[in-house]
Amino acid sequence: MVYALCDWIAALVSWILFFSTRKIILEGYQWSDIRLFTHDIKFIYGLALIPLGWLLLYYVTGTYTNIYRKSRIGEMLFTFFTVLSGVVIMFFVVLLDDAVRRYSDYYITLLLLFSTQFILTVFVRLLLLNKAKNEILKGHKGFSTIIIGGNARAVEVYLNITHRKETLGYIFKGFIDTNGNSTNGLAAHLNCLGKMDQLTHVIDELRIEEVIIAIESSEHPRINHIINQLVNKNVLIKIIPDAYDILSGSVRMQHIMGAAFIEIYPELMARWQYILKRFFDVFVSTVVMLLLLPLYLFIAVKVRLSSTGPILYRQVRVGLHGKPFTIYKFRSMYTDAEQAGPALSKKDDSRITPWGRIMRKWRLDELPQFYNVLKGEMSLVGPRPERQFYIDQIIARTEDYKHLQRVQPGLTSWGMVQFGYAQDIDEMIRRMKYDLIYIENMSLLLDLKILLYTVRVILQGRGK
Repeated sequence: MVYALCDWIAALVSWILFFSTRKIILEGYQWSDIRLFTHDIKFIYGLALIPLGWLLLYYVTGTYTNIYRKSRIGEMLFTFFTVLSGVVIMFFVVLLDDAVRRYSDYYITLLLLFSTQFILTVFVRLLLLNKAKNEILKGHKGFSTIIIGGNARAVEVYLNITHRKETLGYIFKGFIDTNGNSTNGLAAHLNCLGKMDQLTHVIDELRIEEVIIAIESSEHPRINHIINQLVNKNVLIKIIPDAYDILSGSVRMQHIMGAAFIEIYPELMARWQYILKRFFDVFVSTVVMLLLLPLYLFIAVKVRLSSTGPILYRQVRVGLHGKPFTIYKFRSMYTDAEQAGPALSKKDDSRITPWGRIMRKWRLDELPQFYNVLKGEMSLVGPRPERQFYIDQIIARTEDYKHLQRVQPGLTSWGMVQFGYAQDIDEMIRRMKYDLIYIENMSLLLDLKILLYTVRVILQGRGK
């Protein structure tokens, strides 16, 4: 809140300085004439709207996250490019139609606007970040942390962190024992909070923000299992690297004085990309549902005439962080299709109605799911949501499926484009691998590519 308030003040002062200086340099006003141009309607509108516009830009680009995790140099560079982008937008939206005597006046305008906005903004931000860093270094602020491990490696990491003259922001709450021998090693320095089966409970109870995985080299095969347990927890995961991790480029240094870790953040994309992704989801879903309203009505009539039963089919699926939700489809099967229990559809499935086969070929049965997207339960692009009945079977064979629940399920996915619908658990697992790759490479550009390929698949009638 203080960060945003300071940005608002900086933007307000910047606009006043920019407008005044521009009037004097470019239009020949004197400082004694200041009342003449401060009564300018553009100046007054700018006082009300320009600072709000900057706050909106900063919010969209993800500025207002935890300042205690920000790097001062990184924030300076981030502010430089954000302000540069904002100045270009502001120039074309607000200033381009202003009368100028020379073309070079445009360059002076841009330079004035950028200089005042950047210098004031970055100055105030660095003051706040310096204050935040000092609070961390003095131990007044920090992040609730646990260590997973208990022997030599965990002890080495703990001592390396705690024996520094200045703290690194870790507030150690204890450790989770992985080897069944909590009387040795790290137990001499920290409280043992329990075994691995208590990990998620400890994280919730103590509101843990960071987890350091410091297990012995012989236990490395367990890392994947540990990470899978932490998938739906909003924690920063730090893993002690070995030589292979370092040489393969997996280790990234975030702070010069910090320990070297492989860091796994709960966020898969920058905040501004999440915001734009959601905006795109809402915009496209709204446009599609309005433009295709006649098609919706036509399909509804055809479903009603094809067989007895409801027009829409409702089914509970599992979404983001394992939260269940109701998915909607145009009914493509006879009403007694699952009397014998859950069953995946197959190529020549007798449960599918004749009209249902046509809908599935062109994926028309999925059209009601744009409503799920509008509600925020799904996205346009993301792993297809499954029923808990099948998720339990998949997880029994591979816990990697839990990673799919880190993102919102989607209407389409890379797995659907590359593999299509699955007819059994083996095919679900093979398709899952494509979706895991998507998650680790999430971006707006990749979403756009998947949507374009999906449209091609539909137009070719390869929906099912």
